[in-house]
Amino acid sequence: MKRGAVVALLGAIVASGAAQAGPAGDQARARIEAIAAGDVVSVAADYGQGAALHWVGGPLDGTYQSRQQLKEVWGKFAKANGPLQVAVSGMTESANPKGATVAANLVFTGKKTIKVRYVLVYRDGKLVSEVWQIDPSLQV
Repeated sequence: MKRGAVVALLGAIVASGAAQAGPAGDQARARIEAIAAGDVVSVAADYGQGAALHWVGGPLDGTYQSRQQLKEVWGKFAKANGPLQVAVSGMTESANPKGATVAANLVFTGKKTIKVRYVLVYRDGKLVSEVWQIDPSLQV
C-alpha cells in the first residue's frame, strides 16, 4: 500500500472513532465491566499503593483511601445495585511516560439508572487516583 493510502486510511480510522485504546483505556474498560458485574475482588485488585477514590455525589459521597475502605465502598455499591448493564461513551485516553489518564461517561442500568463521569489516573499500570462523579444530567 502506498504511503498516501496508509495516511488516508489512518485518518479515516481516527475520524470514525475506531482507533484502538491504549493500555490504560483497555484497563479502564475492563474495570468498568467489573464494576457493572459487581466483581469487587477484581475492582479492588486494580489499585496501586496509596490510591484514592473521590466519590462525588450520591449516598457514597466521600474520599476513600485505604485498601479496606476502597474494597468496602465498592462492596456497598455492588450490594445496593446488583448486576448492571453499562454503556460507555466519550472515552478518552491521554498518556505519557509518567502515566495515563482515562475519562469516560458511563450510564449504568439495573434497579435504577446511574450516570457517572469517571476519571482514572494510572501510573506503572496501577490505578492511583479516580473521580466517580454522579451526574444525573449527563448527556450521553
